Amino acid sequence: MDSTQDLEKFGDKMLPKNVCHVIKEGGTERPFTGKYVYHKANGNYCCIGCDAPLFSSTTKFESGSGWPSFYDVIESGAIKEVKDMSYGMERIEIRCAKCDAHLGHVFEDGPKPTGLRYCVNSVSLDFKAAEEEGGNEEITLGAGCFWCVETCFKELEGVIDVYPGYAGGKTLNPTYEQVCSGTTGHAEVARIVFDPKIISVNELLELFWWIHDPTQLNRQGNDVGTQYRSVIFYHNEAQKEIASAYLTKLEKEKVWDKPIVTELTELNNFYRAEQYHHDYFAQHPENQYCQFVVKPKVEKFRKIFKEKLKNH
Repeated sequence: MDSTQDLEKFGDKMLPKNVCHVIKEGGTERPFTGKYVYHKANGNYCCIGCDAPLFSSTTKFESGSGWPSFYDVIESGAIKEVKDMSYGMERIEIRCAKCDAHLGHVFEDGPKPTGLRYCVNSVSLDFKAAEEEGGNEEITLGAGCFWCVETCFKELEGVIDVYPGYAGGKTLNPTYEQVCSGTTGHAEVARIVFDPKIISVNELLELFWWIHDPTQLNRQGNDVGTQYRSVIFYHNEAQKEIASAYLTKLEKEKVWDKPIVTELTELNNFYRAEQYHHDYFAQHPENQYCQFVVKPKVEKFRKIFKEKLKNH
């Protein structure tokens, strides 16, 4: 933070105002925007207000709600439950038992063995990775239509998962049709979860710049609009530095005849795409766009990056 004007006191800590709004006032972050929604590393999720362990990664599951979800607490007594009658409905609010920070709510629609879903705000949590593992990382990339991008990255050794989605715009919870209109400011992107011990950011960027033409402004071939722009959404400063250095190298070497127009910006307002977009190429190989646009790229990718594919 640049100054203490952006911070507020909570217990013994000084925390950002948006965090304090949630943990002190019971606020809620927008769905699918929290940094722990798709987080898959091994470790414990602790209270941001007092560092008390609350949930283990072993009980985390993908609920589709847009917030990190767990089916059990790390130990009995870690949280406390409070009846919440706001918004004209009865819900069970959950708070940190140690510092009373608001976490979220618990619902009776979770998986076995508890049948519970602890729905928690990402900003209420601080993740502590298991000591024996460095944890997975995420990076979000826009390189035209996300059907092709998802397919190629998903086949790389070291890539854990890929989520097609929308990012970089201002429209909340956009639909595919809204994004295609070019009025939301969002780009079609692939959010990539990967193991940095197996595949590096540089290797991912190598494929990123190979798979599309980064000199085409707000388009890829016949796909025209800002939603198809070339963009790297970094998740941390290390990724920003790596991507910036790679971009500078490509520009100096004049790999393309035209200037590179790839944007480099911090991830903001990410929303997961509708379920029917996931594994679209595998599910709809007969689709004309898949046949004439996606398939040739995927086949060429498999030949060039053969040694980096899973089970090669």
